[in-house]
Amino acid sequence: MKKVLFLSAVLAFASCKKEVSENTDQTTESYSEGETAKAATPQALGKQLFEGKGNCTACHQPDQKIIGPSIKEIAKIYKDKNADIVTFLKGNADPIVDPSQFSVMQTNFGVTKAMSDEELEAIETYIYSHLK
Repeated sequence: MKKVLFLSAVLAFASCKKEVSENTDQTTESYSEGETAKAATPQALGKQLFEGKGNCTACHQPDQKIIGPSIKEIAKIYKDKNADIVTFLKGNADPIVDPSQFSVMQTNFGVTKAMSDEELEAIETYIYSHLK
């Protein structure tokens, strides 16, 4: 278990400085760590942050559990429990989706706590977009 946690932390930190460029129907711009991402919609910004600066895809995929729960599972549980994803990402709420993996997620709070409310709300919008 300790090896999995260590490997997860190393992967999360090793891939933080990644250039991201999206080719979608929505206008997006590439960015690197420390630079505010710009996108046409909150959902597009959330996707940029989730896949880039936040490095969330290292543990979360749309339809399957990797290290952490799938994006769809996160969205469904937070919606069903009327919980606040932004509060959790700020480190101010207990885990409700998969508490057994909380220690892995804690390594990423340094990244999410440094994000603006707008960025965190965009990530939340992106996560909820998987309920469609």
